[in-house]
Amino acid sequence: MKNHEAETAVEAAVAEELLNAVGPAFGKLRRSSLLEVENPISQKDLGRTLVLNVVLEIAQDDTREVTVGAVASHLGVDPSVASRMVSDCISAGYLVRAVSQRDGRRTVLHLSPEGEELMARFRRHQRSAYEHITADWSERDRLELARLMVKYVAAQEALRRA
Repeated sequence: MKNHEAETAVEAAVAEELLNAVGPAFGKLRRSSLLEVENPISQKDLGRTLVLNVVLEIAQDDTREVTVGAVASHLGVDPSVASRMVSDCISAGYLVRAVSQRDGRRTVLHLSPEGEELMARFRRHQRSAYEHITADWSERDRLELARLMVKYVAAQEALRRA
Protein backbone atom coordinates (compact mmCIF):
# COMPACT_ATOMS: atom_id res chain seq x y z
CA MET A 1 0.00 0.00 0.00
CA LYS A 2 2.85 2.38 0.82
CA ASN A 3 4.28 1.86 -2.67
CA HIS A 4 0.98 3.03 -4.22
CA GLU A 5 0.91 6.11 -1.97
CA ALA A 6 4.49 6.95 -2.97
CA GLU A 7 3.64 6.59 -6.66
CA THR A 8 0.60 8.83 -6.19
CA ALA A 9 2.72 11.46 -4.42
CA VAL A 10 5.31 11.39 -7.22
CA GLU A 11 2.56 11.69 -9.87
CA ALA A 12 1.06 14.64 -7.98
CA ALA A 13 4.47 16.35 -7.80
CA VAL A 14 5.06 15.81 -11.53
CA ALA A 15 1.58 17.16 -12.32
CA GLU A 16 2.21 20.21 -10.12
CA GLU A 17 5.53 20.92 -11.83
CA LEU A 18 3.96 20.53 -15.27
CA LEU A 19 1.05 22.85 -14.46
CA ASN A 20 3.44 25.44 -13.00
CA ALA A 21 5.39 25.38 -16.29
CA VAL A 22 2.32 26.30 -18.40
CA GLY A 23 2.40 30.04 -17.67
CA PRO A 24 6.05 30.56 -18.58
CA ALA A 25 5.56 28.39 -21.68
CA PHE A 26 2.72 30.63 -22.88
CA GLY A 27 4.93 33.66 -22.30
CA LYS A 28 7.60 32.19 -24.55
CA LEU A 29 5.18 31.31 -27.36
CA ARG A 30 4.68 34.84 -28.68
CA ARG A 31 8.40 35.62 -28.52
CA SER A 32 9.27 32.43 -30.39
CA SER A 33 6.89 33.29 -33.23
CA LEU A 34 9.73 35.34 -34.71
CA LEU A 35 11.39 32.05 -35.55
CA GLU A 36 13.17 32.32 -38.87
CA VAL A 37 10.83 30.47 -41.12
CA GLU A 38 9.43 31.35 -44.52
CA ASN A 39 8.36 35.02 -44.81
CA PRO A 40 9.37 36.18 -41.31
CA ILE A 41 7.37 38.96 -39.66
CA SER A 42 9.25 42.01 -38.34
CA GLN A 43 9.15 42.73 -34.61
CA LYS A 44 7.19 45.94 -35.30
CA ASP A 45 4.61 44.20 -37.48
CA LEU A 46 4.33 41.37 -34.97
CA GLY A 47 3.12 43.90 -32.41
CA ARG A 48 0.72 45.39 -34.94
CA THR A 49 -0.84 41.99 -35.59
CA LEU A 50 -2.09 42.03 -32.02
CA VAL A 51 -4.25 45.08 -32.79
CA LEU A 52 -5.27 43.84 -36.23
CA ASN A 53 -6.33 40.50 -34.80
CA VAL A 54 -8.48 42.26 -32.20
CA VAL A 55 -10.11 44.36 -34.94
CA LEU A 56 -10.90 41.16 -36.84
CA GLU A 57 -12.31 39.46 -33.73
CA ILE A 58 -14.56 42.39 -32.81
CA ALA A 59 -15.73 42.73 -36.42
CA GLN A 60 -17.02 39.13 -36.32
CA ASP A 61 -19.57 40.19 -33.70
CA ASP A 62 -22.38 41.89 -35.64
CA THR A 63 -23.59 43.72 -32.54
CA ARG A 64 -20.37 45.68 -31.96
CA GLU A 65 -18.55 48.25 -34.01
CA VAL A 66 -14.78 48.32 -33.96
CA THR A 67 -13.76 51.51 -32.20
CA VAL A 68 -10.60 52.49 -30.35
CA GLY A 69 -12.57 52.03 -27.13
CA ALA A 70 -13.56 48.50 -28.12
CA VAL A 71 -9.92 47.70 -28.93
CA ALA A 72 -8.86 49.08 -25.54
CA SER A 73 -11.48 47.02 -23.75
CA HIS A 74 -10.59 43.86 -25.65
CA LEU A 75 -6.87 44.28 -24.94
CA GLY A 76 -7.44 45.37 -21.35
CA VAL A 77 -5.42 48.57 -21.81
CA ASP A 78 -6.06 52.26 -21.23
CA PRO A 79 -7.84 53.99 -24.16
CA SER A 80 -4.82 56.27 -24.67
CA VAL A 81 -2.59 53.21 -25.11
CA ALA A 82 -5.04 51.67 -27.56
CA SER A 83 -5.25 54.96 -29.42
CA ARG A 84 -1.47 55.02 -29.91
CA MET A 85 -1.47 51.40 -31.03
CA VAL A 86 -4.31 52.03 -33.50
CA SER A 87 -2.65 55.21 -34.79
CA ASP A 88 0.54 53.25 -35.45
CA CYS A 89 -1.42 50.68 -37.47
CA ILE A 90 -3.13 53.47 -39.41
CA SER A 91 0.22 55.17 -40.11
CA ALA A 92 1.62 51.84 -41.32
CA GLY A 93 -1.35 51.53 -43.70
CA TYR A 94 -2.89 48.48 -42.02
CA LEU A 95 -6.03 50.11 -40.61
CA VAL A 96 -8.40 52.76 -41.93
CA ARG A 97 -10.89 54.94 -40.10
CA ALA A 98 -14.42 55.21 -41.41
CA VAL A 99 -17.67 56.85 -40.33
CA SER A 100 -19.99 54.55 -38.40
CA GLN A 101 -23.07 53.46 -40.33
CA ARG A 102 -24.98 53.37 -37.03
CA ASP A 103 -23.91 56.73 -35.63
CA GLY A 104 -22.32 59.28 -37.96
CA ARG A 105 -20.55 60.93 -35.01
CA ARG A 106 -18.46 57.82 -34.35
CA THR A 107 -15.34 56.58 -36.07
CA VAL A 108 -14.90 52.87 -36.69
CA LEU A 109 -11.90 50.85 -37.76
CA HIS A 110 -11.44 48.44 -40.66
CA LEU A 111 -8.46 46.54 -41.98
CA SER A 112 -7.06 47.98 -45.18
CA PRO A 113 -6.10 45.63 -48.02
CA GLU A 114 -2.51 45.89 -46.71
CA GLY A 115 -3.72 44.94 -43.23
CA GLU A 116 -5.58 41.96 -44.63
CA GLU A 117 -2.43 40.88 -46.48
CA LEU A 118 -0.29 41.26 -43.33
CA MET A 119 -2.73 39.11 -41.37
CA ALA A 120 -2.79 36.46 -44.12
CA ARG A 121 1.02 36.45 -44.14
CA PHE A 122 1.07 36.30 -40.33
CA ARG A 123 -1.27 33.28 -40.33
CA ARG A 124 0.95 31.53 -42.88
CA HIS A 125 3.98 32.38 -40.73
CA GLN A 126 2.33 31.01 -37.60
CA ARG A 127 1.45 27.75 -39.33
CA SER A 128 4.92 27.45 -40.83
CA ALA A 129 6.50 28.02 -37.42
CA TYR A 130 4.20 25.43 -35.83
CA GLU A 131 5.02 22.89 -38.50
CA HIS A 132 8.75 23.62 -38.20
CA ILE A 133 8.77 23.34 -34.40
CA THR A 134 6.74 20.12 -34.37
CA ALA A 135 8.35 18.57 -37.46
CA ASP A 136 9.67 15.56 -35.54
CA TRP A 137 6.38 14.95 -33.71
CA SER A 138 3.86 12.36 -34.79
CA GLU A 139 0.95 13.70 -36.80
CA ARG A 140 -1.34 12.61 -33.99
CA ASP A 141 0.59 14.68 -31.41
CA ARG A 142 0.69 17.73 -33.70
CA LEU A 143 -3.06 17.61 -34.26
CA GLU A 144 -3.78 16.90 -30.58
CA LEU A 145 -1.79 19.95 -29.45
CA ALA A 146 -3.54 22.08 -32.07
CA ARG A 147 -6.94 20.80 -30.93
CA LEU A 148 -6.16 21.44 -27.27
CA MET A 149 -4.80 24.93 -27.97
CA VAL A 150 -7.96 25.87 -29.87
CA LYS A 151 -10.09 24.39 -27.06
CA TYR A 152 -8.11 26.36 -24.45
CA VAL A 153 -8.55 29.63 -26.31
CA ALA A 154 -12.29 28.98 -26.79
CA ALA A 155 -12.68 28.35 -23.07
CA GLN A 156 -10.74 31.52 -22.29
CA GLU A 157 -12.97 33.54 -24.64
CA ALA A 158 -16.10 32.07 -23.05
CA LEU A 159 -14.87 33.15 -19.60
CA ARG A 160 -14.05 36.64 -20.87
CA ARG A 161 -17.57 37.05 -22.29
CA ALA A 162 -19.30 35.73 -19.16
